[in-house]
Formats: sequence, structure tokens, C-alpha cells
Amino acid sequence: MSTDAALRARAAKVIPGGMWGHLNAAKLPEGYPQFFARGEGGHVWDVDGNRYVDLMCSWGPIILGHHDPVVEAAARRQADLGDCLNGPGPVLVELAERLVERIPAADWAMFMKNGTDATTACVTIARAATGRGTILLANGSYHGAAPWCTPVPAGTRPEDRANQGRFDYNDVASLTAAADAAGSDLAGIIITAFRHDNVVDQELPSREFAEAARRICDTRGAALILDDVRAGFRLHPGGSWEGLGVRPDLSAWSKAIANGHALAAVTGRDSLREAAASVFVTGSFWCSAVSMAAAVATLEELERRDVVGQLERLGLMLREGLAERARGFNIGLRQSGPVSMPLFLFEGDQEFRAGRAFCAAALKAGAYLHPRHNMFLCAAHTEADIALVLDAAEAGFRALAA
Repeated sequence: MSTDAALRARAAKVIPGGMWGHLNAAKLPEGYPQFFARGEGGHVWDVDGNRYVDLMCSWGPIILGHHDPVVEAAARRQADLGDCLNGPGPVLVELAERLVERIPAADWAMFMKNGTDATTACVTIARAATGRGTILLANGSYHGAAPWCTPVPAGTRPEDRANQGRFDYNDVASLTAAADAAGSDLAGIIITAFRHDNVVDQELPSREFAEAARRICDTRGAALILDDVRAGFRLHPGGSWEGLGVRPDLSAWSKAIANGHALAAVTGRDSLREAAASVFVTGSFWCSAVSMAAAVATLEELERRDVVGQLERLGLMLREGLAERARGFNIGLRQSGPVSMPLFLFEGDQEFRAGRAFCAAALKAGAYLHPRHNMFLCAAHTEADIALVLDAAEAGFRALAA
């Protein structure tokens, strides 16, 4: 029995389902490991010693690379001083200052632990600021795992999703109709940086759509919330919609903010400062000084290394290489979304059978991919890593062609 299989057997006895949530490897193709021993740079090793080029990057938190030496040194220095204390360390103020300096739409910052914490806090602040209830969300959008937004209804009640309106992403008419339906009760609109439903092509927002969302919130006194949990710091240093020229009132951040250390943040405009101070959102571990020190170091390294540009260059190399090799096998490959957060699906593969077979073959060739979720590049990936992934992809295409 492999080490991974033995750990799964033990886990099945003491953990519901053996594992929960999106990290459950039972949802992945056969052969994918559940347990990992370590990560370094752009690679991970499973508990049986197999090494992979990692294109999931811990589902997004790893942006500089696993075990980045600068970030880990900063975390160790803070750990020697203290982590979970009776109140925050001075690093909380330093991190908030860095975010306000870096993000044009930020006049203040608050901290928590997970992306769900941050999106929920944004919704709460919008309601506190406006005295209204209705929040608009895009159909199929993912904003976390709390009852108000989880994609899995088990354990939830219809009232958990009360005071919500729905619209189609990138559809100005649909968004306008949803705002009209909300009427004077519209508290806010929460929108992901780009459309990343797990079972469809990713879709970048149009400038027209982003401007419409901004205009609706301005004319109706509602808050525009940008859910930048997944994409934050990967598409633009100051926020994913900076390139569109549209700035939100509130932004939710997590994943890449501390290069793998648990942290999330909400940033907002001065007009919402009082409302943010009025709501009660808290957690015993939300002011972890080690994670904040890691975040300060991560932000510094993101600026020093021009990580956004590097990820775009590597992502374009990957996208073009995949397209060329897929054509060589006459396989219909769909690639969409930002090149630094690649998603590829196969034509006519509604049940992801081709995707699963492709990824299983690529895994054996040393590339850790996902059959239906967007992936993530990191600054530690090299051109040699991308070349290995392309060779592994060729093994996947060959398996499909056979």
C-alpha cells in the first residue's frame, strides 16, 4: 500500500468522507494524490515522493512560489516575537499602510483569515452603510462557502439567501434589470474580477459592463464590491479592475496576499469607513502577526519582481504551446480567461471525461493540472517548467487521440 493510500484509509475512520470540500482528491482523476509532503518553488512532492510541476499553486495562494525564502524569513522573524497575542502586533498597521499605498481604491483595510470571511464582511458593510438589504450576485458566481453564497445547498435554508438578486455576468441589460427589481432596497453589487464558474469557459469583463456596475451603484447609492479573492495581485498590482478604469467601493482579498499564509483582507473607500467601523466582524486568529509579516514581504516582492508581467509572459507561452500541440492531434481545446490563470476544457466534454483522462496522463508525466478548474501560475515557475508541462500535455493529448 502506498503512503497516500494508507493515509486515506486512516483518514476515512476519523474525518467525514475522508476529506472535505474542494481539496478532496476523490473528486479528481484516479491516481491523484490526496496528501503532500512539501513544496518548493513551482513544484510539489506527494507523500510517496513523486514530484510535479504545480499549476494549482495551492488553489491560488502561492504566487511567488512555495516556501519563498524572503517571505518565510519574514514569517520566522515575526514568529520569534509572537503570533497570536492579546491584540495585534505593529505589523497590522504596517500592512494596512502598504495596502492603502498600493491599491488606488483603498483608503482603509481590515483583516481576517479566508476569502469567505472577506466577501461576507463586504456584504455586511454594504448593508450597514446603506441601511438596505438586497445584494446582487451573478448567476453561477462563487463568493465562498458561507450559507449565503455556498454552491452546495446541503445544510442551508432558503432564508439564508433572502434579499438577493441575480444577473448574468457581463450582461448590462441583465444587471440593470436586477437593479431595477431591487429598487430602493439595493445595498450593493458583488462581482468577481472575471467570470470563473467552474464548469464553463472563463470570461473577462467588458469595460461597458464594469462601467455599468459602477454607474448603477453611483446613481442608486449602493456599494460596488469587487470579489478579488481569487484574482487579486495576479492581474494588476492595484486591483483586477484597474485596467478597466473602474474602481470598487469595497474589495475582498485573500489567496495570494501572503503567499500561502492564511490571511484575507477587506479594503474600502472613505465613504464606507464609518460603516466598516460599526459592524462586528472578528475572529480569534484574524490578527495573526506571522501571516501579516508574510503579507508585507509578499507585497514587497510582488513589486520588486514585476510578478504580474512575469505571469503573463509564462501564461502566454503555455497557452500558445497548448494550442499548437492540440492542433497537432486535431483535438478541440478551449482556453479562456487570463493567461496567468489558465483554464482549458475540451469541446463536447460536458462530463469532463476527456479532461480527466488528459489530466491523469499529464500527472504521470509530472504535471499537476486540473480537469475543470482554473489553474494558477507563480513567479517561481520557469520556462523549463512550462516546457515540461507542455510535454506532459502532449502525453495527455496522445492519450485522448488513442
